Amino acid sequence: MIPDFQSIMLPFLQYCGDGNDHSLTEIIDILGEKMGVSADERKELLTSGRQSRFDNRVYWATVYLKKAGLLDAPSRGHVMITERGRSVLKNPPDKVNIKYLRNFDEFNSWRSSSPGDEMSVATPDAPETMETPEEALDAAYQQLRGALADGILEKVRTSTPSFFERLVVELLVAMGYGGSRKDAGERIGQSGDEGIDGIIKEDRLGLDVIYIQAKRWEGSVGRPEVQKFVGALQGQRARKGVFITTSSFTKDAAEYVKHLDSKVILIDGLRLAQFMVDFNVGVSPVSSYEVKRIDTDYFADEE
Repeated sequence: MIPDFQSIMLPFLQYCGDGNDHSLTEIIDILGEKMGVSADERKELLTSGRQSRFDNRVYWATVYLKKAGLLDAPSRGHVMITERGRSVLKNPPDKVNIKYLRNFDEFNSWRSSSPGDEMSVATPDAPETMETPEEALDAAYQQLRGALADGILEKVRTSTPSFFERLVVELLVAMGYGGSRKDAGERIGQSGDEGIDGIIKEDRLGLDVIYIQAKRWEGSVGRPEVQKFVGALQGQRARKGVFITTSSFTKDAAEYVKHLDSKVILIDGLRLAQFMVDFNVGVSPVSSYEVKRIDTDYFADEE
């Protein structure tokens, strides 16, 4: 289990207790080994997919310790313990966390800085917070995204069949299939042809086509329904198909398509809603936030 960033603070400070200059890369490796973080856990990424979760927690432990005056940064990517940090280690507490760091005025000043202050930073307010600021943003984003997807799916399930079929084409176009909305789909909205509800070009040139089955469904879609669709594909000598439903697929249906010669993708209601969020179909942006980091290359000449 990856330790939270507050649990990393004391081992971090103790490792720096030798008074030497240490690189963050070295510290991350040593702490990972010392705290039992496995190789797979080291590879675990934040939701953004741009940074290792463990690396992120070590980074924020560094920020907090520096803001409390326990660590200093002699050069880019390096840290060294301060005299205050040495004093802490002479009579070390059971743990170093946000509550403990509140004993230092510099830390409190940093946390209470006004939104317009250049040192202002979004940090967890509660002492028991175990998430780094980026993890807190990730968690909030996922919660909002989940609620949005649930709301979308409820709307889709109560839509008319013609609206649902049109939605499917618009989503596939937004995902890059078919070129324009005008020439993307064929036979959408008409009665199904032996289990096929529509056809969409795989690319703008129409070098290949994808056959579509789009069904609003109450219960889980089982293997028999998927087999009918596969049979329809074979009747058209088609190699690719997408079966989209507002409900879910049974495990048997999901296993069945894994062993087909033709490529058949199953998209259930939840995945459909998530795609709609990702490609802005049926949703509109309200706010956006950028998480930025220091551009170390910009300051490289100063070293």
